[in-house]
Amino acid sequence: MDFTPKVFENQVFQNVAEPKQDLSYREFTGCTFKKCDFSECKFSGSAFIDCAFLDSNLSNIKINSCSFQNVKFEGCKIVGVAFAALKTFLIEWRFTSCIIELCDFGNLKMPKTKFSKCKIRNTDFVNTDLTEADFAESDLHGSRFQNAILTKADFSTASNYSLNPAQNKIKNAIFSYPDIIGLLDPFEIVVK
Repeated sequence: MDFTPKVFENQVFQNVAEPKQDLSYREFTGCTFKKCDFSECKFSGSAFIDCAFLDSNLSNIKINSCSFQNVKFEGCKIVGVAFAALKTFLIEWRFTSCIIELCDFGNLKMPKTKFSKCKIRNTDFVNTDLTEADFAESDLHGSRFQNAILTKADFSTASNYSLNPAQNKIKNAIFSYPDIIGLLDPFEIVVK
């Protein structure tokens, strides 16, 4: 695939395998990426606006100063990505049926982000603003929430989360039984 141009508009990229490529300082607007392998690619300084990643591998991508505006990820594998390195202006995205492992969303403002039916494993949400975020049917095994703003966040159908209410802002967050027991994990309380 020729990624020599710096600007791409309304294009569909399907079955593109470009692992370990340097795709920095590109602008993608209205583009769709289907079944693409961008593992270990560099997207530093790139912008994705109104784009969709479908069934793609985005593991270990480098996204320093990258921006995502109205981007959706569906069925993607996203492992080892330091989202904390993003350009924080206008982050707007949603994740559906994605595998998100060993990622870092630290220090980001991500209000109203939707994680639907995702496996979010061993991922950090430290100092992250997740106001009104929705973790519908997502598995949060091993993920860490610390100093996170979880005001009005919806964990009602999420599972395997463990977070300390004393270290996070959880006012009006929504939880359900039995998974709400995960709020007691940090206190080493035994519930029978």
